[in-house]
Amino acid sequence: MEVNEKKKVYCDYDVAVVGGGISGLCAAIASARHGARTALVQNRPVLGGNASSEIRMHICGAAESGGRDNARETGILEEILLENRKRNHYDEFEIFDVIMWEKARFQDNLDLYLNTHMYEVDTIGTTIKGIRCTQLTSETEIYIEADYFIDATGDGTLGAYAKAEYMTGSESRDTFNENIAPEKPDDHTMGNTILFKARDTGKPVEFIKPFWAYTVNEEMLKTRNHSQISYGYWWIELGGTDLDIIKDNEKIKDELMKWAFGIWDHIKNGGEHGAENYDLVWVGAMPGKRESRRLKGPYVLKAQDLLEGKVFDDAVAYGGWPMDMHVPGGLKAPVDEPTEYFFLDDMYSIPYRCLFSVNINNLFLAGRAVSASKLAFGSIRVMGTTGVIGQAAGTAAAKAVEKGISPSDVLGVMDELQLELMRDDCYIHGFRYIDERDRVSKAAILCSSERQPCTNVANGYTRNIKEDINYWESERLLDEQYIEFSFQKSIPVREIRLLFDSNLTREIRPSMAYGATRNQTRGVPRELVRDYRIELFSKTKIIDVKEIAGNYQRLNAHVFNADAVDKIRITVTATNGLSTVRIFDVKIY
Repeated sequence: MEVNEKKKVYCDYDVAVVGGGISGLCAAIASARHGARTALVQNRPVLGGNASSEIRMHICGAAESGGRDNARETGILEEILLENRKRNHYDEFEIFDVIMWEKARFQDNLDLYLNTHMYEVDTIGTTIKGIRCTQLTSETEIYIEADYFIDATGDGTLGAYAKAEYMTGSESRDTFNENIAPEKPDDHTMGNTILFKARDTGKPVEFIKPFWAYTVNEEMLKTRNHSQISYGYWWIELGGTDLDIIKDNEKIKDELMKWAFGIWDHIKNGGEHGAENYDLVWVGAMPGKRESRRLKGPYVLKAQDLLEGKVFDDAVAYGGWPMDMHVPGGLKAPVDEPTEYFFLDDMYSIPYRCLFSVNINNLFLAGRAVSASKLAFGSIRVMGTTGVIGQAAGTAAAKAVEKGISPSDVLGVMDELQLELMRDDCYIHGFRYIDERDRVSKAAILCSSERQPCTNVANGYTRNIKEDINYWESERLLDEQYIEFSFQKSIPVREIRLLFDSNLTREIRPSMAYGATRNQTRGVPRELVRDYRIELFSKTKIIDVKEIAGNYQRLNAHVFNADAVDKIRITVTATNGLSTVRIFDVKIY
């Protein structure tokens, strides 16, 4: 019988991103949008990682699940979540998969490789030359060369295979002078989790415990809240002590299945839990990971950086989730609480020096594998934070391509990188979005009415910060409201960028958890401007106009080709539900 050989493909890119979770997805899109020929390699059939339909974890971040106002991450992640809000009314994870796939699949300059597993890394000295992959569904061997690589694998696999320096386990108190770290180091990590979903059928439904599931009683769960029975539970967690998170992943998965079905049996059949009418409809077949390798960069983010809300000169991202330290061993650990939180008074910035390898000279870091101590990692590991880290890494990689420089040399053009990130609506904690090329600062600004000053659109703050309101807000919108920019001398206009209000306090993340959805409003945020027009004037005459209807995004960019403009008027005729108009920022180029 003749056996066909595997198909073999060779590919060459500027940037190759390995890992298609939230961070890798944002990194790849950012790299491609900034002109780099980019590959995104993902060994699963879907994108999104822990936020995909395979695992179904909601995206946490600096907003602390509604605990901190005006903190939601913006940029590409916000764009994806707003797209989901428009088209996926009930936040079905399978539809969210499609929206993420669409963002990557139809992005110019980006090639997507799903079901493609990287199994080997070729290096020349301290430079990665290429990666060897196999695409399981097509029996194709794929060799990808690139000038730069981004490790968004979560486990730091690309870096580890390339012999990048990395850290695991807990550092001692003295390693980074973290007074809340343990006295002695250890090799323990946080465990893996599988989730489940149950549905109220409106009538009694039977559950028969599989023979292989564990028998669970109330005493075994006394420190683990299981009152919310339609979705559970982050604390169904194992590994990190006797079982290695990476090497023993399949053993951990099998054990998690035994526990998950045993816990559901206890909820259904082991007492008064109010579950008589509930039917188990989904159990994750793939564990969600929290912690494994942390690749080392020139700087290691530390607990005190987070506790102080430090603003770094080379800041490119931010976080705000508490240092969330799960007990090693998970369900096997007899503890009072399965996690310990170290809460933060404010958000903190993340320096670029945490986003590239200290010893592999063309390797950028994203996602869970960035350079941080175990304690700092407890905060930055959540997907909202890894998303903005990914966008920063992808933008930095494209900058390296543009300049023909190493990741470390990007530090020399940090002002350019930070400005590009802010132009793409990436908030950098402690920074103002001021662009010397912008013409708004030289314009006279008028508006039809104002509850909040129209000059706020030029103050460089793209969100409300604590008590400070930073948007222009009109009086009540009846027919239309406008904001107008006048210039003493005519100017050329090539682009106008607008940032609307999408309410960065209210959560818009997909979730199966009642606690994460109870304060959400379905559909597009009502604060967003929906219908508007932009008019360009020259000596009282309209020389160009754009009409926009049905907007549901926060960032909007419009291209023009006008050479002599002395006035620009932006007129809003409808929002997505709010009775006033809100605009955070206007940039004119």
